[in-house]
Amino acid sequence: MFLGTYTPKLDEKGRLILPAKYRDELSYGLVLTRGQERCIYVFSQREFEKQHEQLAQASLTSRRARDYSRVFLSGASDEVPDKQGRVTIPQVLRTYGGLDREVTVIGAGNRIEIWDTEAWQQYLDEQEDVFSDTDED
Repeated sequence: MFLGTYTPKLDEKGRLILPAKYRDELSYGLVLTRGQERCIYVFSQREFEKQHEQLAQASLTSRRARDYSRVFLSGASDEVPDKQGRVTIPQVLRTYGGLDREVTVIGAGNRIEIWDTEAWQQYLDEQEDVFSDTDED
C-alpha cells in the first residue's frame, strides 16, 4: 500500500526520483497515466493490469465507459525506474498535469499520484472542510 506525501523535484529531463519507500514495489515496472483532477496516476504493473481488467468488463455500448477507457489508456506509459530510482514522466503527461519542477507525490493506497505542488495545495485546502465534516454516514 502506498502512503505518505513527498516533495521531490522534476529534473530538466522530466525525471522524478521515486520516494525510497515506493521503489521496491515499482522496481519491476510501473505505468503512468492520466488521473482525475489533473494529477498523474502511477500504478505498479500488477495493479495496472487489475485496473485494465475492470475496464475491459465494461460494456462497449456504454459511451461513458468508452470515453473513460480512451482517456485513461491513451495516456498510459509503461516505464522501468533506473538504478537511481528515477522515472521519466512523458511530456504529454507533464503537460496534462501542469507539472513543472515543483511536484508533490502522494500515496493513495493502490496507486501513487503526482501533482503540481500548487494544485495539490489548492485541492487539499478545498477538501479540508469536506474532510472535517465527514461523519460515519
